[in-house]
Amino acid sequence: MSAVPPVDLTLARRVLQTEATAIMALVDRVGESFEHAVRLLLNCRGRVIVTGMGKSGIICRKIAATLASTGTPAFFLHPAEAIHGDLGVVQAEDVILALSYSGETDELLRLLETIKRLGATLVAITGEVGSTLGQAADVTLDCRVSEEACPMNLVPTASTTAALALGDALAMTLSVAKGFSQEHFANLHPGGKIGKRLMRAEQLMHSGDLAPIVGSDTPISTVIYEMSSKGLGMTCVVDEHATLVGIITDGDLRRHMTASANLLNRKAGDVMTHNPVTIHRDTLAAEALLVLERRKITSIVVVDEARRVQGVVHLHDLWQTEMF
Repeated sequence: MSAVPPVDLTLARRVLQTEATAIMALVDRVGESFEHAVRLLLNCRGRVIVTGMGKSGIICRKIAATLASTGTPAFFLHPAEAIHGDLGVVQAEDVILALSYSGETDELLRLLETIKRLGATLVAITGEVGSTLGQAADVTLDCRVSEEACPMNLVPTASTTAALALGDALAMTLSVAKGFSQEHFANLHPGGKIGKRLMRAEQLMHSGDLAPIVGSDTPISTVIYEMSSKGLGMTCVVDEHATLVGIITDGDLRRHMTASANLLNRKAGDVMTHNPVTIHRDTLAAEALLVLERRKITSIVVVDEARRVQGVVHLHDLWQTEMF
C-alpha cells in the first residue's frame, strides 16, 4: 500500500493570503466609477440582470441573490441561454451587470448589440478595463488581480473572489443608499434561521384565548386557574377598560403565599407587579429576547398603543424557533 503524500498546508495558507491581497487591492479602486455604478443601480426602474459565463457565472448567481435579498429586484441570466431566446427578458429600464475577467467572453459580447439597441444600462466588472466589454459599458469596475491563487496561475481563484467581494460591496452600499432596514430584511427572509431570528412578536405571541388575562378584581383562586390552564407561569392583569395594569407570575404567588396565610382571600390587584415590561407586536424576536435576558424574566406582554393586551411572548417561544 503506497504512502499517502503529505498535505501542503503552506500552499493553503498562500492561497488565502493571495485572495486576501486581491480583495485589499480593490479598496483603493472604490471611487467615482464605483459611485456611478451605485447610482445607476439606485435609479434603476426595472430589474438588475446579472450575467457571466463559467466560474464568473457562479459568482453572478451569488451577486444576484445578494441584491435580491437586500431589496433590489435582481436575477441571473445565463449568456448562452440569452443568445438562444432568453434575451427577451431584457427591457430598456433594466441594468445589466456583466462579469467577465478578460472582458472578451464571446457569449457576453454577443449580447452587447441587443443591450445597446434596447437602451438598457450596462455595468461591467472586469479585470481588463480596456477590453471590448469594458469599453462598451456605461461604467466599468476594475477587479484585476496580480495573480491567481492557483499554483499554475490558471484556475480562476483570486479573480473570482475579488469579483464576489466587489459585488458584495455594490450590494451593501446600494442597500444603505435605499434605506434598507432590518424590518425590510425580515419581510424578505421569512424562512430559515435568519427568518426566524427576524420574526416579529405578533408571529410568536400567545393571543386570543391562549393569552392569560384576568381583571384586577379577579379572586386569586381564579388567577391560579388561569395561570395553570394557559401554561405560561404568569397572567396579565387588566382594568375595567381592558388596559394592562400589571402582571402576576408564579414568583409573585410564592412570595405572597409566604408573607400571608390568607392569599386565597385576596384579589389580583393585591398581588400583581405594577407597570410590567411590554413590547409592541412589530418588535423583532431578536429584540424581544434581548429584553427578556436583560430583565431576567421569562415572559413579556405585547400591547397596542393604548396598552391593551395583544398577547404574551414566552422565552420558550423564542428558543423553540432554534434561531440562536
